[in-house]
Amino acid sequence: MAADTSGQDPAGEDSRIASLEERIAKAEQVEKVRQGATEQVADDGSRLGNRVLAELIGGLVGGALIGWVLDRFFNTSPWLLLVFLGLGIAAAFRNIIRLTTTKPPER
Repeated sequence: MAADTSGQDPAGEDSRIASLEERIAKAEQVEKVRQGATEQVADDGSRLGNRVLAELIGGLVGGALIGWVLDRFFNTSPWLLLVFLGLGIAAAFRNIIRLTTTKPPER
């Protein structure tokens, strides 16, 4: 008798399962409200922090990479690496200052 069944659920949706899923969803919603849990969203501060971090890393890596490639090409190791690393840092700080300074409102 057990060999005749395939072990799969029937194709139609059982109304008991749908009812159970609805009750679970309602209970989860009530629990979230009871605990005061809210969805965590990124605010302006975290976005700005991520942007500043990306500018710092991009300036350092970009300057170092360009300097390293030019050092290999012109055989001037490590001078161009140091020059372009400094330029990358300067560009990163300039971009960070531009990001964080606010313009006064126009009247």
